[in-house]
Amino acid sequence: MTSHSAPSSAFSSAFSALALYGWDQDWADAFTPYDAEGLLPGRVVRVDRGQCDVVTADGTVRADTAFVTPHDPLRVVCTGDWVALEASGNPRYVRTCLPRRTAFVRSTSSKRSEGQILAANVDHAIVAVSLAVELDLARVERFLALAWESGAQPVVVLTKADLVPDAVTLAHLVQDVETSAPGVTVLAVSAAAGDGLDVLAAVVGGGTSVLLGQSGAGKSTLANALVGEDVMVVQAARDVDGKGRHTTTTRNLLALPGGGVLIDTPGLRGVGLWDAESGVGQVFSEIEELAARCRFHDCAHESEPGCAVLAAIDTGELPERRLDSYRKLMRENQRIVAKTDARVRAEIRRDWKRKGAEGKAAMEAKRGRWQ
Repeated sequence: MTSHSAPSSAFSSAFSALALYGWDQDWADAFTPYDAEGLLPGRVVRVDRGQCDVVTADGTVRADTAFVTPHDPLRVVCTGDWVALEASGNPRYVRTCLPRRTAFVRSTSSKRSEGQILAANVDHAIVAVSLAVELDLARVERFLALAWESGAQPVVVLTKADLVPDAVTLAHLVQDVETSAPGVTVLAVSAAAGDGLDVLAAVVGGGTSVLLGQSGAGKSTLANALVGEDVMVVQAARDVDGKGRHTTTTRNLLALPGGGVLIDTPGLRGVGLWDAESGVGQVFSEIEELAARCRFHDCAHESEPGCAVLAAIDTGELPERRLDSYRKLMRENQRIVAKTDARVRAEIRRDWKRKGAEGKAAMEAKRGRWQ
């Protein structure tokens, strides 16, 4: 009968040194087998072309990821991963990643059906939305679907609140977003004036948070305000559309002075869904609840009798924009899943045939009435 050896002194010292970056007893338990092999625990703070920066109990070191570069793009080393690292060597290698608790994934812009992992082991997904331009609620809903699907708790931060002319208008903007984000905290923040930063700092003070949003949303300014110093370069957004160049070009993990860590990400032009059906359902939870009351369990909420969703549209209980956004995201997610799931592809084909047959029957009925 074999037993694990006692944790090494280097391993034990990681508790105090790495606690700032989220190290806890569960991570320590997961790492125990690798400690017996003489490897060191560390957290990836930056990844760049097969190399990564890893914070360890002895400081930040540069490491090679060649040993953990699988064919699956969702299993590559990414910012936020906890890894087992060689204790010495030139170069030093990451030997393995510990199992992830959460992962924020989007679809790539390529025609191949691939996902791209943006951050791992995240507790809060902060969706930054600039108030310098008109609110795009559909884009907010898209970000939230991915955030919920990742396993993280979303938070919407409306940045540049100081540019809103009055408090009444600001309150209406916050309410509009809250309506599109059930179960999500919505904060109006001005990094320039310092408004709302204390509340946001309290939210992100425990665990790991990732900053998400378009270029020009003020993510780097927000990161600097939370860290308390200019760790990220800031570029001015265009006055025309509020967009900016990519201030951040890599994903960086930063320790916050009040506790917790923050992953800043480059501005995302495209935010494609990646197998996010449950995330979409959570964003549109009121539609899912209404759908449960429809007469038919497979109701498409288009023209079916006894549709509770359409009834809510008629009474004004449900904004038609919400239903349109829900349909769009569900269709997009179905297409993504269908690229890799033959069963879903078959279901979609059957649905197309059913709708085609229904359309043909309707046309024939009309012709019969005309004759």
